[in-house]
Amino acid sequence: MLLADTKRILLKLSGEVLMGDQQFGIDTDFVAKLAGEVKAARDTGLEICLVIGGGNIFRGMAGAAKGMDRAQADYMGMLATVMNALAMQSALEKLGVETRVQSAIQMDQVCEPVIRRRAERHLEKGRVVIFAAGVGAPYFTTDSGAALRAAEMRCDALFKGTSVDGVYNADPKKDASATRFDTIDYDTVLAENLKVMDASAVALCRDNEIPIVVFSIRERGNLARVLAGEGTQTIVRTAGPGAS
Repeated sequence: MLLADTKRILLKLSGEVLMGDQQFGIDTDFVAKLAGEVKAARDTGLEICLVIGGGNIFRGMAGAAKGMDRAQADYMGMLATVMNALAMQSALEKLGVETRVQSAIQMDQVCEPVIRRRAERHLEKGRVVIFAAGVGAPYFTTDSGAALRAAEMRCDALFKGTSVDGVYNADPKKDASATRFDTIDYDTVLAENLKVMDASAVALCRDNEIPIVVFSIRERGNLARVLAGEGTQTIVRTAGPGAS
């Protein structure tokens, strides 16, 4: 296991990952592959919480940049995360994985409200719990929502599955000389403004001593490899021996 005594994790996926090779929306085939990754992780005995962004459908900050009211745009983004959560729930249940969606915006006809004790019970029963609609308030990203739920659910680590295989000192897509960190501490991430998660999410993980593991979710089987201590990833945690 990558992190000792890891029993419960929160997996944060960017909404863009659900697009697969499309330019917009949800690639159901790719979502099915992601569901397979989550199932394989759960089958090892892990309790899994999921948070999925909404950028494949609508991103609040982008809407605000085009003149839309920021709060209104953020609420639209939250609804996009609910759509993604329902898509992932469908894919997981097709694989026989019992799943519950809990939304920070109440919508009883499609999912449960966020109730921590109910979520705890679901996890104890081996169900995957998908937290949707961020923190339920504008001006916060789904990164902040993921950090909040990881703290609230007492997760041992927050795994962020992205399109890159870790944290770099520069954008590896733009700078061929960018180097990846194996381990880095929260304060360095914040001080150097490294694009791991937004600052409030990193600070919340730091304050609650929740390691952040950044890895590429696009590589098939990579989640299992990272959980096993293999594969490529960056661990963000408190500075100590071995930290970069």
